[in-house]
Amino acid sequence: MDNPISSPITPDGRWQPGPRHAPFVIAVIALALIMVWLTGMGKNALTVQMMAVDPRLFPWEAFETLQGRVEALASTLAAGQVWRMITPDFLHFSWTHIIFNSVMLWFLGSQVEWMDGRARLIALFVASSLVSNVLQYLVSGPLFGGLSGVVYGILGYCWLSQQRRPRFQFPPALVTFALVWMVVGFTPIPEWIGLGSIANEAHLGGFLAGLVVALVMPPNKKSPTER
Repeated sequence: MDNPISSPITPDGRWQPGPRHAPFVIAVIALALIMVWLTGMGKNALTVQMMAVDPRLFPWEAFETLQGRVEALASTLAAGQVWRMITPDFLHFSWTHIIFNSVMLWFLGSQVEWMDGRARLIALFVASSLVSNVLQYLVSGPLFGGLSGVVYGILGYCWLSQQRRPRFQFPPALVTFALVWMVVGFTPIPEWIGLGSIANEAHLGGFLAGLVVALVMPPNKKSPTER
């Protein structure tokens, strides 16, 4: 098997795909940026249309217990608002938030789209979104958003799938850093240093979803340059 470091994955000799190799990733980032503008970075009425549950339709006390959150979610889904399981991905509340998520999504997601195919990345995106958003909602209620659950899902997928067939380019320390940051997120430290609350359950749910996708969907036998 060729060493992926010495074997470029794109026809023009670069290991990082260009925009034409990863249109789905470009579309997701573009949509996230558009929604930052349309929602006023989470500050106008459109924001609640993208949350897992519209908090205006339920007394806030309903979100203070797990049973209440489950009932509100069940009512929302029964009303046909299934898009709410995905749309929290496109809510961002600061420029730091959207820039970091976009950079990481491009860095890893573009490699998955080019090396393993767009269908694989879409499946990974949907699985990570569903698990991360539902888990975060069940723990904290509807006031959350961001693509970080998807980013963690792609990272988990890349890390585990890489063990079966090396092909992705990322420093091993990235996984260590991400896992350490996830653990730190469950402590008061982020709030102490002024970062506010972090969607830790979304990170955990996304990462676990990525691992499952890597387990059930084996790597392609050939790279794009070998097809």
